[in-house]
This record gives sequence, structure tokens and C-alpha cells, in this order.
Amino acid sequence: MTLSTILLQAVPAAAAAEKPLLEIKTPEDLFLAVILCCLVAVCAVVAVATWSLYLNVKKLSQPAGAVEAVEEPKTFWQSLTGLVPLAKEKDLKMDHEYDGIAELDNPTPPWFMYLFYSTIAFAVVYLIGYHMTGTGKLQIQEYTEEVTVAEKAREEYLAKVAGSINENTVTFVRETAALESGKTLFNQYCTACHGQNAEGKVGPNLTDEYWLHGGDVKAVFHTITEGVPEKGMVAWKKQLNPLQVQQVTSYILSLQGSKPVGAKEPQGEKVDMQLALK
Repeated sequence: MTLSTILLQAVPAAAAAEKPLLEIKTPEDLFLAVILCCLVAVCAVVAVATWSLYLNVKKLSQPAGAVEAVEEPKTFWQSLTGLVPLAKEKDLKMDHEYDGIAELDNPTPPWFMYLFYSTIAFAVVYLIGYHMTGTGKLQIQEYTEEVTVAEKAREEYLAKVAGSINENTVTFVRETAALESGKTLFNQYCTACHGQNAEGKVGPNLTDEYWLHGGDVKAVFHTITEGVPEKGMVAWKKQLNPLQVQQVTSYILSLQGSKPVGAKEPQGEKVDMQLALK
């Protein structure tokens, strides 16, 4: 087997195994590729034109027949900043002068030009890596992945905690964080029928001692979970998990005796709330 035969067999296999560096799938990718090519072309043209202009200007600025002076070696700091010794500033003085104030024809400091060119190089690398090849992750991609991980962890936590709560095990919770969560859920789902302060609207007043379907923790938990279809109250077990129902239940029972303005007349049977909250 000759060397050329080996290369002909090896090249297609390697090309098939490797992923192409630049893969254009969408019109946006094509647009970015065109922009990149244009940017590189413009940079090349500007660099060549600048260098050519510099050589021409330098040549024209010298008198005819003049011998090019041998420049003294510059220090690193002078090369970096482009500073000219004070003794040579007269060579940079421009023709115009106002009130004794002259202007020097100082070039742009090299450090600034190096920084400018580095930003162009960084932009090209960023464009290729983050917008064309997909090697890097954009902020929206990182955000989406982090939110997905957080949501999964939250679901696992709720499944672990909420799975142990039901009508037989539910208790009244007094922790501030749990009551705040219950208040948020109540404001989101319950105020349309029971009012902003649970004073009662279409639904009954939830702040007094009279209850239509029981006023202890387990009864309120059951009412929220299963609803009261004949009275128009839907079952919330599909929207709220058991932990959330417990939080809403606890928040409602924490409003006992608050006597909000415009409270609805009592409905149902009176319940001893001292016993109900135990």
C-alpha cells in the first residue's frame, strides 16, 4: 500500500469523525459569518492602508537628499508610551501657534493601540466561540440551565417534604416563613372569593369562629384540597401541593379574631378555635 493510498483512506475518516469548527444551521449563523468575514477584511484593509500611509508620510516629510538620521535606541517605557524626549519636542512642533502655545504632533500612544487591537481580537474570538461554534455558553443559556437545576432541586424537596403531609398528619404551623408563603398563595388564589383580608365576599368570612365545613386544621386542609363543588369552590389539589395547602391553611387560621373592615355575617357552626388550633 502506497503512502498516497493511506492518506486518501485516512483523511475522509478523520473528517467524518471530527465536528466541523464552523457549522452554519440558521440564517442568523449565516449573517454572523458574513459579518465576521467583513470585519476581518476591513481590519486587514485598514492595517495595510495605515502602514502604507505611514511609509508615504514618513518619506514625504524628509527633505530631498536628506540622509535618514539614525535613531537612538528607546527604552521599554518610551516604546510602550510613545514618549519623546524633551530635547526632541521641537521636531514635533506643528506649524500653527496661538498666544505662544504650540501643538506637538504626537502619535497615539502604542499602549492604547495595543489595547484597541486586543479588543478587536477579543471580539472576533468571542463572536466565533459564543455565537457561531457554540463552544461557550451565552448568559441566557447559563441562566436557563441554572433555573432548570434549581427547579429540579425544588421539586425534589417538595416531593420529599410535601409527600408526608395529608389530612391525617397536617398540623398548624406558626413559622413566619410558612405563614408568609401561605399569605402569598392566599392573595394569589383566594382573595377573589374571600376578600383581601379574608373578610368574605362570594365565599364566607374566614376570620370568625363560624365555619360551614369545619374550622380545625384538618377540616380546612380537606376543604382546600377537595373543594366544595356544590358551592362553586374548586379543588386546589392540582394547583397546590400538600405543603402549600398546609401553609394556606395555617395562614387562614392565623387570621382568627382579626375582625377586618366589612366582614361578612357569620355562617355555619361555631367552632372552639382554641381546640381547633391545637
